[in-house]
Amino acid sequence: MAMKNNKAYYCGCDLGSATGKAAIIDADGNIVSYALTASTRSPEKTAEIVIDDALKQAKIEKSDIVSFVGTGYGREGVSWIGTNVSEIKCHAKGVFSINPTIRTVIDIGGQDSKVIAMNDKGKVTDFQMNEKCAAGTGRFFETMSRVLVCTIDEMTELAMGADKPCTISKQCGIFAESEVITLLNRGEDIHNIAAGLYDSVARRVLSMSGRVGVEENVAISGGCARSGALIKSLERVMGIKVYPAGDNPQIIGALGAALIARESSIG
Repeated sequence: MAMKNNKAYYCGCDLGSATGKAAIIDADGNIVSYALTASTRSPEKTAEIVIDDALKQAKIEKSDIVSFVGTGYGREGVSWIGTNVSEIKCHAKGVFSINPTIRTVIDIGGQDSKVIAMNDKGKVTDFQMNEKCAAGTGRFFETMSRVLVCTIDEMTELAMGADKPCTISKQCGIFAESEVITLLNRGEDIHNIAAGLYDSVARRVLSMSGRVGVEENVAISGGCARSGALIKSLERVMGIKVYPAGDNPQIIGALGAALIARESSIG
């Protein structure tokens, strides 16, 4: 078994459409380090970059890792990661490890969004996934921030200052873009337009959650979970409290993969 200073380490790598994430944990399941990088055209290259970064932060070598597990869209594109697990299972595992009271996970990533139900053991019992349209994903927010001529962080700040969110009725990202342009031309307050965009995503999540059944407590993971405006919209539209999944919700999938690597190795 590979060890350094009599310690065993496990690594999870989440290769998403927009970002690659890696998390390294020790034998007790504690996070030793994590890293993020923009996805490249090659999942293998992305994995090498982000895992090397996490290894440097942990001050260990690749040979010190007992087991690697991959997840995300690019998980099957890395030749030296032999075990791959769905991101649904990994997000549930990661969230449950941080807060075992969570029963519903909302994961909004760059390319899709998911609502995951799990039981009191952290096992996935049902899920719904939106992967046919960019609406309700990180790509949607990227597109809309360009329409509003601001960064995504600035769009969040704008939305937080809204007093009467606009209703964005179109579900398709392209049509929603046209609707936003129309609202801007009418002179609608940009704060209310931004908030309306977050509300439109929240309504899509509400629709998915209705098919799964939402049980509190509810956590949100993925890169979009960093947006206070999105959390505010989810709480307003869904009528429930929504908690960010840990200090960095974006690494939850990688953390779950690392925990699965640890469990598989321990047996």
